[in-house]
Amino acid sequence: MNAVRLLAAAVGLALAGASAAQSPEDLLKKNGCTACHAVDKKVIGPAYNDVSLKYKGDAGAAAKLMAKVKQGGAGVWGSIPMPPQPIPDAELKVVVAYILGLKK
Repeated sequence: MNAVRLLAAAVGLALAGASAAQSPEDLLKKNGCTACHAVDKKVIGPAYNDVSLKYKGDAGAAAKLMAKVKQGGAGVWGSIPMPPQPIPDAELKVVVAYILGLKK
């Protein structure tokens, strides 16, 4: 099992409450992420597959992506900025682990 899958499993076990019952895909929809992102194609923001590929092998990727989502940003994937997203940390950990675990 790779480190990302272990992280995703640990996060899932740590979230014994309502969020654990929701799949990463459900959390992405619930938090409005799918308005600008999709797994396999660019919408307004990058495809999650492309994000996973960009950060492959980066041990600090989860922390970087969590900070990016919380703070917002621009310039990495184009000129359209992503505003800060108020996603609860427990849910954000689940979706970031999911995104980083995607294979193209």
